Amino acid sequence: MVSILSCIVIGLASQQARIARAQDVITSDDYFYGQSPPVYPSPNGTGLGNWADAYIKARNFVSQLTLEEKVNLTGGVSETSTSCSGSIAAIPRLNFPGMCLSDAGNGVRSTDFVSGWPSGLSVGASWNRDLAHARAAGMTSEFRRKGVNIALGPVVGPLGRVAMGGRNWEVGFSNDPYLCGALAYETVVGMQSTGVTASVKHYIANEQETNRNPEASVGAVSSNVDDKTMHELYLWPFQDAILAGAGNIMCSYNRLNNSHGCANSKSLNGILKTELGFQGFVVSDWGAQHAGVATAQAGLDMVMPRGSAFWGNNLTLAVKNGSLSETRVDDMTTRRIIAMWYQFGQDDAFPEPGVGMPSELSSPHEVVIGTNSSYKRVLFDGAVEGHVLLKNKDNALPLKTPRIVSLFGYSAKAPDRYTTDENIGNEALAPEDISIMETKSNIISQYASNGTIISGGGSGANQFPYMSSPFEALSQRAYEDGSFLYWDFHSSNPTVNAQSDACIVDGNVYATEGQDRPGLHDDFTDGLILNVASVCANTIVVFQNAGVRLVDQFIDHPNVTALIFGHVPGQDSGRALISILYGDSNPSGKLPYSVPKNESDYAGLDTPDQPEGIFVKFPQSNFSEGVYIDYRALDAKNITPRYEFGFGLSYTTFSFSDIKTTLSNSSTAAYPTQPIAVGGQKDLWDILATVTATVTNIGEITGAEVAQLYVGIPGGPARQLRGFEKATIQPGASVTVSFSLTRRDLSTWDVVAQKWLLQRGTYEIHVGSSSRNLPLTTTLQL
Repeated sequence: MVSILSCIVIGLASQQARIARAQDVITSDDYFYGQSPPVYPSPNGTGLGNWADAYIKARNFVSQLTLEEKVNLTGGVSETSTSCSGSIAAIPRLNFPGMCLSDAGNGVRSTDFVSGWPSGLSVGASWNRDLAHARAAGMTSEFRRKGVNIALGPVVGPLGRVAMGGRNWEVGFSNDPYLCGALAYETVVGMQSTGVTASVKHYIANEQETNRNPEASVGAVSSNVDDKTMHELYLWPFQDAILAGAGNIMCSYNRLNNSHGCANSKSLNGILKTELGFQGFVVSDWGAQHAGVATAQAGLDMVMPRGSAFWGNNLTLAVKNGSLSETRVDDMTTRRIIAMWYQFGQDDAFPEPGVGMPSELSSPHEVVIGTNSSYKRVLFDGAVEGHVLLKNKDNALPLKTPRIVSLFGYSAKAPDRYTTDENIGNEALAPEDISIMETKSNIISQYASNGTIISGGGSGANQFPYMSSPFEALSQRAYEDGSFLYWDFHSSNPTVNAQSDACIVDGNVYATEGQDRPGLHDDFTDGLILNVASVCANTIVVFQNAGVRLVDQFIDHPNVTALIFGHVPGQDSGRALISILYGDSNPSGKLPYSVPKNESDYAGLDTPDQPEGIFVKFPQSNFSEGVYIDYRALDAKNITPRYEFGFGLSYTTFSFSDIKTTLSNSSTAAYPTQPIAVGGQKDLWDILATVTATVTNIGEITGAEVAQLYVGIPGGPARQLRGFEKATIQPGASVTVSFSLTRRDLSTWDVVAQKWLLQRGTYEIHVGSSSRNLPLTTTLQL
């Protein structure tokens, strides 16, 4: 019999061999990959930038606390009067009311009288910075009214490496780090403008739900990422969020290079708190702490949800017996947790924590209205701009007062009921979470057969005030136009009225936290589409999709005239869809990911990694593709997607012309030289070049175009997004769009110098309407 020790030795040797092979593929970087180097001690916050006053106030506050009171600030408490996801206890003698932390993905969770906002994926499809900012401000205005100090979002990890990822709908907007980071920046600024703190999550490389948490026989999956890939891909949007002033970072469930995310001293102490100058505090994901003193030393500042077996009295004891310095506890509280409270003005006229978060919605309770009518237009515009028109054969859309419209598909109607599901949480869930779970054994369908979805499932979903379904909105339009409407929500091969002017088939793509998707298409919905198209010459396909959806089984059918990806648009879903179908709104959304032709185009990145062989107890996920995910990978392998990243049609047409580049007077030294500020070295954000181009609406109606800038950095991917501008343009008019390129935008990460390197050479510059439609090309010489 082989001994356990021998198995471990063999396993480690095999692991090192796999890591070595992966390194040969991606980089010569041996700084770390599969192992996480130690970085100690945890650096103290210093009050960089505009945090200085908050730190002064926090030091004065914490100087009055006992050790036990300090420790109490670092861990959640059991709290039964509110439905806050987590709570920090009050300190009445110092008039500290405590804190409420609450989920967050598309609105305040576990309460009433709040809105169901467009989810992160819809925001990404809008490619609209202003809309991202307005959505964030509107959403957190509701959090504030409900007494939530910290909104547990936005999500910028997962980035979308795994196409079947269960939380890709909730995420930071896009598979591309630049687009994700730009919208995360606006989201953080918008959220915190209301005094509510943004909790940017899940830090870091949390790219699959499968084995994200340790179980009885299987540990948490280890995301093994080299240093270059970490900085150029997965860290990028977190860095933008920190630059925006984010007050909180949530560490993730997965392991990073075989160290748990909430105990990884390299990522927390070394990167987050040192390299990026982060001044706020780090909170664990719920139940993601797996050690005591070690996590404190590694940079964790607060543990959630409650009653940590590792901290509490044990943390007090650790200080008293010398295992942990009180200076570290002071940094958790003085320099980080309480400083955050002051930084966002939560000491001044902020609502009582959890005041609008009753623990039992079914019982009589005092109602606190969270909804803000001034943001109704933002809710609607967010839903509209998150729709992407992908096919429009012979101008099938917009519809023009059709006589007969036929509507098919399970996703056209509202779900039948609210319910609860123990796999997601014992609470009244939004209708989109109904009837998705086929059993109570964590097996999910690829689609929600019970009705339309306006978000995915899990902690990102909330209980919205109403739902506008496609059927209800279409019924209203038929009434106004005097059209005749047929419908069938259940049949796989419905009877189709041959005189229909248009046949709309509405399906969906469901995804939920805790489980990755079982596939990227389903035969039932594809068969339904083909059955309708075999009879109806004008078949319009719509998906409410919580992730990428393959379409090649039906897209080339001659009677499939139009395709729309509606994503997960929130409570105004139906109204937004009908507005687009009938031309009241001109579609302007663009894909925030690529749509390949089949699963094999993903080269293994469609499915989550599973434990195998000797690693069944220590599952490894080697990110051996490096930075080559999504369009970068397709470009590198010369694979033509069905619809490329950044693609989306309009009811009008645009042209591009007159590209120009201008170099600034900023230093072009190889490495940044200025000191660390919040977000990294200050001169990373120096503008080194500006690119301008002209966009003209050559069509007949007003529309919005997203002009996109891609850069070919020497030695890197052929094209990387480095700018975008969305402009609404009248027919016949032109606008000049301008893109500012910073030092970071034009740099690569040097793993030896541990700095961003600005290379000498020729940079290819491309401008156009998608990653593969780039009519304007020039060069930039550095």
